[in-house]
Amino acid sequence: MFVTGKHLSRRAVLRGVGTTLALPLLEAMVPALAPLESASAAASKTRLACLEIVHGAAGSTMDGTNKHYWSPIKEGADFEFTQTLEPLSKSRDYLTIITGTDLNAAGAYTENEQGGDHFRSAAAYLTASHPKMTEGSDIHAGTSIDQIYARRFGQETPLPSLQLCIEDVDSTGACAYGYACVYSDTISWASPTEPLPMVRDPRIAFERLFGDGATAEERLQRRILDRSILDGIVGDIARLENNLASSDKTRLDEYLTDVRELERRIQNVERYNAQSGQAALPTAPLGIPESYDEHVKLMFDLQALAFMTDVTRVSSFKLSRDVSQRVFSIAGVNTPFHSASHHGESPAKIAEYAKINRYHVSLLAYFLDKLKATPDGDGNLLDHTMVLYGSPMGDSNVHNHKRVPLLLAGHGNGAFKGNLHLKTAEGTPTANAYLTLLRRLGVNVPSIGDSTGELAI
Repeated sequence: MFVTGKHLSRRAVLRGVGTTLALPLLEAMVPALAPLESASAAASKTRLACLEIVHGAAGSTMDGTNKHYWSPIKEGADFEFTQTLEPLSKSRDYLTIITGTDLNAAGAYTENEQGGDHFRSAAAYLTASHPKMTEGSDIHAGTSIDQIYARRFGQETPLPSLQLCIEDVDSTGACAYGYACVYSDTISWASPTEPLPMVRDPRIAFERLFGDGATAEERLQRRILDRSILDGIVGDIARLENNLASSDKTRLDEYLTDVRELERRIQNVERYNAQSGQAALPTAPLGIPESYDEHVKLMFDLQALAFMTDVTRVSSFKLSRDVSQRVFSIAGVNTPFHSASHHGESPAKIAEYAKINRYHVSLLAYFLDKLKATPDGDGNLLDHTMVLYGSPMGDSNVHNHKRVPLLLAGHGNGAFKGNLHLKTAEGTPTANAYLTLLRRLGVNVPSIGDSTGELAI
């Protein structure tokens, strides 16, 4: 195949009954005599993952700023890892830490809006636009940066974008302080009036990525029989491998093992929840893990597989929901999340809250390690991906949106060098980081929300 110039299409898939399985980038997809580097640039545009964690960070308080819970002391490439960010130390060369920006759009513009920060923050997070205060259907926010990117680079893939979440959602009716629930249900907006629903059940996300064409009855039957989506394409896999070089066979086997392992984990969750009858989340579908840790990692693994196979190049992931009272005992803290965020400016309680922040960052580290370990063309997935991680709040105790936690991870096909801590001037809009990100990734937008210009990265 290599000598004759024949190659496998980057859009090649394996199809079975209720299954459409995209393939990772293989050497057989590269035309003969063409270097893998140039093929990678053409075949694999930069992926973008936008992640939100709620309730700000201990490092955004005055005490936490002085003690550098989040923000490193040193600027530039010689920065040190803080207590909260230390789990990311293995990915130093991929990190761009941006500190000191303000997400002004999430704040109150009028006296009537005071106190409603938790119920508009998510809508402002990726849009940098101020949500309209309404409990009706006349909602209005902005277009989120993930969707601006998807509009430009997501139209060539089976899924223009993927929206995932962890906490339960209630997109109908009013929530509190005069805001419709949909504002706090999603971070992804296709337009100022079109919020996109987020998928919480890993099974639904898995079927969306790999089970295209299956009916509800086919999916149910497959689950009842405990079958795999791979069962229906065994013959196609064997025929494909007959025409692959040994390196591609190994790559394909590793990918299929990853798919099966992810499916097995989802099946184990469903089986356990069905048998226990007393799940910690009684309103959750059978596919929702009781363990937050397992749930998040399943969703990260799904995004990694989606990026690997170019099923989508854009994802948004809401890691929690405002006013969540989930207890993260794994972090060594037994105070519920929202309660812990209202620390009363007590140094001891702020230090305890920093432990929760560190735990959440450790899950980001899991995702970055997964991307780094996944080959992609001339490098790995993290070489060809940009991950945005942050929160629309700063000091959650007073519901402000100043000095919000924010970082970028990945090289974005050379758009960002990494190994950098950038401390911005006081009052710098977070939207400036979004504008910089989009422009570096090839989306020439005039502005984002209240942006005033690009950051000096």
